[in-house]
Amino acid sequence: MSKGTVAGAKGGKKKSVTFVIDCSKPVEDKIMEIASLEKFLQEKIKVGGKTGALGESVTISREKNKISVTADSAFSKRYLKYLTKKYLKKHNVRDWLRVIASNKDRSVYELRYFNIAEQEGEEED
Repeated sequence: MSKGTVAGAKGGKKKSVTFVIDCSKPVEDKIMEIASLEKFLQEKIKVGGKTGALGESVTISREKNKISVTADSAFSKRYLKYLTKKYLKKHNVRDWLRVIASNKDRSVYELRYFNIAEQEGEEED
């Protein structure tokens, strides 16, 4: 048996992927500024092995408390989570915030607080 041609190899539309980081809770509590996260992502995202050179393939936009990252080329959701965690660590808020994929839409990451009250209640038992 011979192998067929790979589907999608011929022409067609470029598939763009959009990921969203929802920072509403920490921004409302004034723990972090969303503009600094947007700037950090623009400086740190690697395209073609080079940082800061987003070009036309990756665009970062901000609407109120959300940051959208749209990529025309291959882009990993996990890489975006890695960079967000790196930002939190750099600004010393990693101990209070965590990055979680939303239950409703899997292309959305949310910044949430750790549930410290639940953990303390379990330790007392």
